[in-house]
Amino acid sequence: MYVHIGQDFIVPTKSIVCIIDMDTSTWSKHTRALVQRLAREGRTVELFDDLPRAGVLCAGELGEHLYLSGLSSAALQKRAEQGVSAFA
Repeated sequence: MYVHIGQDFIVPTKSIVCIIDMDTSTWSKHTRALVQRLAREGRTVELFDDLPRAGVLCAGELGEHLYLSGLSSAALQKRAEQGVSAFA
């Protein structure tokens, strides 16, 4: 199963480690450090026009990647729980 996370990006459901609400989670120094490290390493993908509302942390064969999405964390969670067929 796959999840559409914004713009033209889909990720496999099994690769999602967590979905981060960017409005509240950036208060944590640990989350800020994670986002800063991934940005410094070039492992972030921006999928938003204005401000990121959520981050989707994925782990795969190429390591960790953080997708910054304009969609809300609630919408992404709902999509991840429902799943989307690859051929839908």
